[in-house]
Amino acid sequence: MKKIKLDQEEKQFFRTVYNAAFANPFSELRERLDQKIAGLFPSATRRESKDKCVKEVNQRLEKLEVENKGNLNDYQDRDKEILRVVYLFDIFHKFRDRFDQLIKDQIAAEDTPVKVNFVEEAKALMIQKGFDAKSFYHYFALSYQLRRAFYFISHSLVGISPCMRTLKKHLWYNVFTHNIELYDTFLWNKMEDFSTLILGETGTGKGTAAQAIGRSGYIPFDIKRGCFTQSFTQAFSSLNLSQYPETLLESELFGHTKGAFTGAVEDYQGVFDRCSPHGSILLDEIGEIPNHVQIKLLRVLQERHFSPVGAHTILRFNGRVIAATNRPKQEVMDGKIFRDDFYYRLCSDIIEVPPLGTRIKESPQELEDLLNFTIHRMTGMHSEKLTQQVKRIIDRRLGKNYQWPGNVRELEQCVRSVLLKKDYTGKEIMKPAVLSLSSLLQQGIAEKSIGVPDLVAGYCKLLYETLGTYEKVARRTGLDRRTIKKHIETHTKGHND
Repeated sequence: MKKIKLDQEEKQFFRTVYNAAFANPFSELRERLDQKIAGLFPSATRRESKDKCVKEVNQRLEKLEVENKGNLNDYQDRDKEILRVVYLFDIFHKFRDRFDQLIKDQIAAEDTPVKVNFVEEAKALMIQKGFDAKSFYHYFALSYQLRRAFYFISHSLVGISPCMRTLKKHLWYNVFTHNIELYDTFLWNKMEDFSTLILGETGTGKGTAAQAIGRSGYIPFDIKRGCFTQSFTQAFSSLNLSQYPETLLESELFGHTKGAFTGAVEDYQGVFDRCSPHGSILLDEIGEIPNHVQIKLLRVLQERHFSPVGAHTILRFNGRVIAATNRPKQEVMDGKIFRDDFYYRLCSDIIEVPPLGTRIKESPQELEDLLNFTIHRMTGMHSEKLTQQVKRIIDRRLGKNYQWPGNVRELEQCVRSVLLKKDYTGKEIMKPAVLSLSSLLQQGIAEKSIGVPDLVAGYCKLLYETLGTYEKVARRTGLDRRTIKKHIETHTKGHND
């Protein structure tokens, strides 16, 4: 049977859809492509562009169906590949709302996988378009993964400031790489090899960013049970490494056998043993672990093997490691925190979560958006009235330029304080104490960091402050008056500069 071809106009339109399907949904490129497909001006809202785009694609495909050109297998080569992706794009959006409901139902059901009641409908639609049953289940699982990633990145990380948009794009790339086609062809079942380090000040939301990654992994569909093989709520776990004493840290990570140490009265599964093959682990405060633990973690990352404390058995870890620290990026990069071999194996990707002060400075609306989100989470309802009440007290008590040193966590406490007592005082940022000249000289001597000219000039200045005249300083030091004056002037000029 002779193969059919897309005409030039069809090919141009569907190629644009093809590019949109592979574009990062949090990127400016995807926004422009949606507008182009929808035939809208850049002034249109993102939601308007997306809805019109989906509708336009569906209409174009229905037109092919009417013309008896709707089956993939009637095409070949590039036309077939373009249409394959366009059909996946279209079918994904047909079931978008039901995927969202499935996510909400799964959150409510926690670790028990929820039955998927629309899988057969989606399967029939894809087979009608020319897909085979085997590829359907893969693309169905991939569609669910795509929707989960978008859901958790967009819903749990509030904000449209430039730095937050950058963060969201970065998180998407961390899950699907820079090219979903590359991911789908080579990496969808191999992402455990890509470890991630998340940096950011205390309270910025590193755990939320890690959870968005951890809940967005690929989970296969179980055909017999009619549900996914596990709940995404079970696929993510976290461990705060700083809360365990060094004697128990290895046990929490790797587990232990009965009798391995005093108090080990039974076998214990560590966090690596509890992690599912499709799961991710967040190792929080990883900047605080000692060298010998870094060496053992390196083996897990490099060889995927570990042994419980007190055992000779070797177990395999199949999950993905996400780590987080509030230590400054420069210290991490300068090798002050991690061994070099551990750093290079841990940091396939480094993601920085911006501080709240930066976010609000870039986009003042971000504060109100976060207040809306926080109040809704606390009360279960949206209330513009409550949001404005809290914002008025923040403006009055803290001012519009408050830096939020405690970041998002402080903002949450601020909302609680305002709801309880209609007040919040903020956190005073203590300026570092100014050392006295005497203390500076003593510190320089102790650290062996002060040169002789600075030491002599400083000492002369110190004596002058005490004795009051050049002559008295000269007599005390055995130097002439002119030399004393020169040293004091040099010291004063250096500190004024």
